Amino acid sequence: MDAAFARTVWQVLEPLHAVTYFAPESREAGRAVGLRGFWTGYFAARAAPLGAVEAGVVEAVFFNFHPAMVRRAIPGAWGVAAPEAVLRARVEAAAAALRRVAPSTADAAAKAVPLLERAIAGADGAGRPLFAANRGLPAPRDPVGALWQAVTALREHRGDGHVAVLTAEGLDGCEAHVLLAACEGVPAAILRNNRGWSEEDWQRAVHRLTARGLLESGGHPTVEGRGLRTHIEARTDALAVRPYQALTAAEAARLPGLLRPPADEVLASGVLPFPNPMGLPARRTRP
Repeated sequence: MDAAFARTVWQVLEPLHAVTYFAPESREAGRAVGLRGFWTGYFAARAAPLGAVEAGVVEAVFFNFHPAMVRRAIPGAWGVAAPEAVLRARVEAAAAALRRVAPSTADAAAKAVPLLERAIAGADGAGRPLFAANRGLPAPRDPVGALWQAVTALREHRGDGHVAVLTAEGLDGCEAHVLLAACEGVPAAILRNNRGWSEEDWQRAVHRLTARGLLESGGHPTVEGRGLRTHIEARTDALAVRPYQALTAAEAARLPGLLRPPADEVLASGVLPFPNPMGLPARRTRP
């Protein structure tokens, strides 16, 4: 199976997963269990599959956030809302959001969830803490909730692999964002502000990448910088394709088409912001 398949699937998984960050249902769910503020809700909901862990664990697995940003939410969030309550709230809210903005999700779930769950079961969880934690959760009885949980597990599988590649290439969290902004044209302020890095942090990262020959003095990527960015994405795809090898060729070919209608409905709904720190394009590139 070609590694490019993993990127095609990611482009339909990510919109379905991302309602958990931006849909009003999800924000209200956080408030309902006592979490105050967008980022407290974000860190608590995404980390909840790991249990009531300390801030250091979340810093490690989330990787690209400034540690101080994590510590403003964790572990304090667990004194307000137990992980079990957060988990219930996040899946119920995500399912409600998908039903509202992507009506075709219910039809997609009936056919796609068995394929997604087979891919998840066949994947190797070693070295992938967020994936393994999400895979270990009970499958929701609600089929739309089950779809959201399955795409979330596979999304985190890709993310865990991406972090492994970045660290193997000697990039820290801020440097990874600086290189992304330079090569892909994502506004630096969006990445910097949404991940808690100061302008001074950003400029120090620019200087480190310049010293490595990855950026020019004006902050534009060098040939080596673009090459590293291309390698990172290609290696991420190669690692992310492995779960789908549990499917037959015919099943794998069907999967993006099953998820495309609800993913396109999410993209068209306006619930997700563009540009965004996830790197998700406003319009998916068709294979």
